[in-house]
Formats: sequence, C-alpha cells, structure tokens
Amino acid sequence: MTSTITYLGDFKIESQHEKSGAKITTCAPLREGGTSEMFSPSDLFGISFGQSMLMAVAVLGKPRGIDISGATCELKKSTFPEPKRIGTIFCIVRFQQNFTAEQKEFIEETALNCPVALSMHPNVQRTVMFEYGQAFSQN
Repeated sequence: MTSTITYLGDFKIESQHEKSGAKITTCAPLREGGTSEMFSPSDLFGISFGQSMLMAVAVLGKPRGIDISGATCELKKSTFPEPKRIGTIFCIVRFQQNFTAEQKEFIEETALNCPVALSMHPNVQRTVMFEYGQAFSQN
C-alpha cells in the first residue's frame, strides 16, 4: 500500500491512497487544539484493529463457509498521558448469526490474531468481547 500524506494546516492531515485515489482526513482532538470534527490519527489506529479483526475472519472464514455479513465492532479507545500513547482498547464484536462451538473458536482465534493485533505493542491493554445472537464470551 502506498499513500501520500499531506499536512493541510489547522491540525488537519489528508492521506490519499495511491491506487484508488480514496482520501482520509484526520484532525487533532480538542485537547490538542483541534476541532474533533473528524477521526484523529490514534482513532484510526483503534479502527484499524476492529477492521482487521473483521477482515481476517471474513477472508479466512469464507473457505470454511463462515459468513459474517452484518457483523459489527463497537470500539472504545483511551490514551494515557505519560508517555502519551494509546493505553486501552475495548471492543465488542457482534455477529448476527449464531455459530457452532468450533466456528466460534475459529472466529475468536482468527480475530485476536489478526495482522493489526499481532503488530500492536504489548503495553496496549486490549479487551475483546464476542457476542453471537444473545450470548457472548470474553477474551
């Protein structure tokens, strides 16, 4: 993946995906002098974790007949002040479908070992809960 990242001024940054031309604009949060009108760069970090979990399960689950259409990930991220960094990520991954115990094990193991999770610093505290229909499990 190649992109061009440009500082636009007023604590806003635009990133453009080279192949598609798609753009993402971020801004600083209020506490940093920004407007919080868009995602911040650290917000994108958290979002990348949620998206990576869902994408890994979708891609690796397809050959197994696992379809997660409609799945969602509710994510909350917090930062620590000293040293300033992402401190915690809390996710609830919800699936509309109910799966077998074997499929749930595959889904959870795949999600928790997605590329972003495996690249994350071990000091980032992560809590991920999985909900299937009405029941859920915590990892």
